[in-house]
Amino acid sequence: MSRPTESVRAFHAKATDADLDDLRERLVTARLPEMEPVPRTAIDSDRWSQGVPLTELVNVTDYWRTEYNWRAFEERLDRIGQYSTSIEGLQIRFLHRQSTRKDATPLILTHGWPGSIAEFIDIVEELTEPVDPATPAFHIVAPSLPGFGFSDKPKTPGWDVGKIASAWVTLMERLGYGTFLAHGGDWGGVITTVLAGRYPENVLGIHTTLAQAPPGLTTEGLTPTERQWTEDTRNFYRDRGAYAKQQGTRPQTIGYSLVDSPVGLLAWILDKFAEWSDTLDSPFEKISRDRILDDVTLYWLTRTGASAARIYFESHGGVNALDPELCVDIPSAITIYPRDIEKCPRPWAQERYRQIVRWAEPEAGGHFPSLEVPDHFVKDLQQGLAAVLAARQ
Repeated sequence: MSRPTESVRAFHAKATDADLDDLRERLVTARLPEMEPVPRTAIDSDRWSQGVPLTELVNVTDYWRTEYNWRAFEERLDRIGQYSTSIEGLQIRFLHRQSTRKDATPLILTHGWPGSIAEFIDIVEELTEPVDPATPAFHIVAPSLPGFGFSDKPKTPGWDVGKIASAWVTLMERLGYGTFLAHGGDWGGVITTVLAGRYPENVLGIHTTLAQAPPGLTTEGLTPTERQWTEDTRNFYRDRGAYAKQQGTRPQTIGYSLVDSPVGLLAWILDKFAEWSDTLDSPFEKISRDRILDDVTLYWLTRTGASAARIYFESHGGVNALDPELCVDIPSAITIYPRDIEKCPRPWAQERYRQIVRWAEPEAGGHFPSLEVPDHFVKDLQQGLAAVLAARQ
């Protein structure tokens, strides 16, 4: 097992009773808009067509105020193991659980927005101590991105995906992991790609649910399904990408609402869980209210609505966006879930990821597979990284 350096310290997060009382009071006194004018009799009506339905928000808010237990989430984090280290002037807080298996491989898991480390707490045990001895085991490291969760908020600009990837290498080295595997989706997928492209001497291989193709590729030679993927992705950002434009241009402005109003924060995040999940109506068809509220409450208590939104300003579409020339030459496993918001055709992915050792297209799942289809997600991650490790031999 690794031996962390002295700069790594144990960390225990505990919200004050005053903050939890304040949250409940704000939920009681929240001012809500009128019910959305969506027809209730039309057979093809979509009650989410104008955003989070009032009845849905009221139900979740009532549960948040009267039944949800934040202390249970804190206890689960402590059982996994929480730690902190200073990198580039920021305290980076992270989960770290080592496997008892001598053949275990270090694996860093990176979340995105509006996700958090809450996406991973239900899968750590099976990844570190798999039931099947033939299944690979991992030492799990799951950091909160700068400006997210318990990690410090950047006070100066420059914390783009490249700087975060560099920080992750430093973090893993401090834990004694000179080489490691990496997984990520959403922004975590972009950071994982940067890790693989810039630090092949450290990264053994990657698994991602968000392949990033180079710009300027055409649809010539793609299958009808792959062409539909490109059309769907383009339509998503054209018609439903206002959140990214807002956070990528005016994160401070939206941040006031996200930090001041728990109901506003809940609606902003719940809307994405609903639209990006592989469900017919409500995200709660697949994801528990507790797990979504773990995520939302983490944003609320840490006051990170604005600071988390800034990753779009730093990295999305500007000079600090993903390098169009970046190539990934190490083994890569890529999974494209059917209801994800970005689906990259394999011919496009191969232009950047030069050694794809496993490509998977599951029948179910959306943008949050570790929460929507956790059993499948874990098996897919294990199989993908097993293929990566086999390619290294």
